[in-house]
Amino acid sequence: MNDFSNDLKYILQVAINSSKAAGDFVLKNMQKATKIDFKGRVNMVTGVDKGSQEIIVSEILKEFPGAGILAEESGESNVESDFKWIIDPLDGTTNFVHGFPCFAVSIAVEINGRIKVAVVHDPYHQETFYAIEGGGAYLNGSKIRVSQVNRLINSLLATGFPYELNEYFYKNMEIFKALYQKCQGIRRAGAATIDMCYVACGRFDGYWEFYLNPWDVAAGYLIVKEAGGKLSNASGREFSIYGHEYVATNGLIHDEILSVIKNFV
Repeated sequence: MNDFSNDLKYILQVAINSSKAAGDFVLKNMQKATKIDFKGRVNMVTGVDKGSQEIIVSEILKEFPGAGILAEESGESNVESDFKWIIDPLDGTTNFVHGFPCFAVSIAVEINGRIKVAVVHDPYHQETFYAIEGGGAYLNGSKIRVSQVNRLINSLLATGFPYELNEYFYKNMEIFKALYQKCQGIRRAGAATIDMCYVACGRFDGYWEFYLNPWDVAAGYLIVKEAGGKLSNASGREFSIYGHEYVATNGLIHDEILSVIKNFV
């Protein structure tokens, strides 16, 4: 580890540069993914996922040898480190394979158990969301804040469903039906990182999902938090990237959403 280990601005720049390099690679290969493997019933992984991750990890380890890595396509490396990078090299792989332009590269940095730096780069729309703990959240250099919608009935929400038809899938179907009757609409775009960033910048007013992995929510967690949003699990307890329940809102409609979700979990 070099002297930059506690320099959050430098760490952020490495994360941004890495995400953009990976994003360029992803975009160049859009609809060209010829080798597709499956991690379960329908959960796809392509050579582009793996290539994107190789670019990111190579850049990180060049700058920070010995850093811990927790990444979707390669698992864990030195994860006991107090300086850990949590990576989703291509969130929204199914969208990517079908040419649906909703996917992103996500990088979060956990230092001593706290997410300190976060970047979500959407290469198709050239939008880079980022945050440093205590420094606010940004989109392409401009500060962002959550929306001011203060009633669930006036809100636009987002959610997602697990790949496997497990208990969380069926629970969320019931929650979806219940919340759909109490808001203006619900979107299911298929990329948790983007859903959370859209809460952070006010495009969505709230988001909930179940049964994800740390790399799906780690960056979005900090970006929403720094944009003034509120996060919790489905019972209203502390949000954990290592948990299985995730609720992120503008804060103003948080209790209303939870009052519905709690009936099903």
